[in-house]
Amino acid sequence: CINSIRTLHYLKDWNKKYSDNGLVIVGVHTPEFEFEKKYENVLNAVKEYQIKYPVAQDNNHATWQAYQNRYWPHKFLIDIDGYIRYDHIGEGNYDETEKMIQQLLNERMKRLNKKDGINESITKPSEATKFQKIGTPEIYFGYQFDRGNLGYNNIPPDSTGNYDIPANPFKNFVYLRGQWKYNTDNMELVGDEGDILLIFEAKKINIVAGSDNMSDAYVIMDMDFLNNKTKGADVSIKDGKSLVDINEYKLYNVASAEDYGTHTIELQVGGKGFKIYTFTFG
Repeated sequence: CINSIRTLHYLKDWNKKYSDNGLVIVGVHTPEFEFEKKYENVLNAVKEYQIKYPVAQDNNHATWQAYQNRYWPHKFLIDIDGYIRYDHIGEGNYDETEKMIQQLLNERMKRLNKKDGINESITKPSEATKFQKIGTPEIYFGYQFDRGNLGYNNIPPDSTGNYDIPANPFKNFVYLRGQWKYNTDNMELVGDEGDILLIFEAKKINIVAGSDNMSDAYVIMDMDFLNNKTKGADVSIKDGKSLVDINEYKLYNVASAEDYGTHTIELQVGGKGFKIYTFTFG
């Protein structure tokens, strides 16, 4: 989840700054997609993002439901007596959250008659996302989460079909070429090759995807291959062409335009068994 990933800069810094003063961070991983229930995938993500605090795996949504939660991410601050004193939904308000952490830790130290000082600096933001300039919503590919952004009407669930990209595609609608299967939470490439096209309004674009086989995708933005300035973090340049290797099931950052605006992304996918779950934006 890109919204959760963008909070990690702050969480990891808070863990480092305040753990000696009594802050205990517990991450709760509640899966959205079926592949996120696999322990190995969660472990790989914890290692990739260098998360040092404990992460609980909430496959049955027990903690999610106990906290009456509906959002990824949702942060709760619990005081020394076990009361929830603060919560925040989604990204943002990091200054406010950190000041509340400091307040609760100061209360804890006073209760325990400790005189250690709290680091009262405020974590500096990483690159700020300009949400007001993102004009494309998160796009889901599976029928369980469908929000109406697939460019085809009345696709039967669990069906396999041959798709083509129209001459005049609409903005914020995904179009396919090739043979694809419409699964519960993803679109799966059934043929050996297939294309995905989207006109979007943002700066950065990510996919949640994976493959049980070795799949890859050439990435083309605004009718050209990416370069070292526009390629995503998970894209490599080979012989002048931008390529992303798809094996693990995870979020892949595929492109970053030089500025916010309307752009066209095309993924030329090779490798039967490729599955795509979402497009997300920054």
